[in-house]
Amino acid sequence: MKTYNLEQLANLISGQIHFAKKITINGLNDLKNATEDQITFIGSHKFIKYWNDSKAGAAIVNESIKIDNQDKPIIFVKDADIAMAILLEIFAPRNGPVFEENIHPSASVHPTANIGKDVKIGPFCYVGKGVVIGAGSTLYPNVSVFDNTSIGENCVFWSGTVVRENSVIGHSCIFHCNVSIGADGFGYRPSPDGAGLLKICHIGNVVIGNNVEIGANTCIDKAKFNSTILGDGCKIDNLVQIGHNCILGKSCIMAGSSGLAGTVTLGDGVVIGGGAKIRDHLTLGSGVSVGACSGVISDVPAGKTVLGYPASESRETLRQWLALKKLVKS
Repeated sequence: MKTYNLEQLANLISGQIHFAKKITINGLNDLKNATEDQITFIGSHKFIKYWNDSKAGAAIVNESIKIDNQDKPIIFVKDADIAMAILLEIFAPRNGPVFEENIHPSASVHPTANIGKDVKIGPFCYVGKGVVIGAGSTLYPNVSVFDNTSIGENCVFWSGTVVRENSVIGHSCIFHCNVSIGADGFGYRPSPDGAGLLKICHIGNVVIGNNVEIGANTCIDKAKFNSTILGDGCKIDNLVQIGHNCILGKSCIMAGSSGLAGTVTLGDGVVIGGGAKIRDHLTLGSGVSVGACSGVISDVPAGKTVLGYPASESRETLRQWLALKKLVKS
């Protein structure tokens, strides 16, 4: 078990201790559930009311927050959320699934595959012809990587993930369970003979940058031609759909159950709220935020926040909602 005193924790998160006390901290928890040997966090004024009744041994608090009752240890920091992220990483258990051998005997690895140093490949994995896997990457059981795919160093693929042929993946990426990379895009046209639908073949690939994390059961389709692209640092939640030929800039965020139709372009730092949907062939400029469950049907200039269905500038949408409430009451 990892343990730290208040001074050690304050040094780790560049904080200032108020009301120092000799206590040992061995974990983190929220205000309501923390025990005397755990530290908690207060990042918003609305949580101050729980501090007096909390059993936590100490709290990490935004320096902008004033707390009247300061007779318990507090470490003041610029951003409690950032401090929490640092300490969660420090206290995180390191006991992951164990590999008795780097490549399990049941794994199928093509003889032409180029496997880097210290790569781990679990039971019943498939690694196809011409695949390159960089040093330190891990494939947990039942991961499939198809022909001519290139994977960078220190990537992690959790069970059930499928990476289709010709994909390109950067360094230090994380793919959670059952991610699908490079499946066919959704493209059909009426058949010339009038008998059903004609499937449009997709011959492109998927290109993913460095430090990208993709949540469980998310699907990223390959391009019709050229590439579907995710830039460095993108973070994609569970159950997200990214259609063919989409291009995401750096550090974009997509929350759960959101989706991009085909050929959507996102600038850098775009944030898509949970359940939001973006129509095909649209461009959202850098810094755009899309509210949860919104439906975007037109381009959005850089830096704008849109909300609603169909989505419009957030303040305009809120005015419309207020007007509807007043209309109903009248």
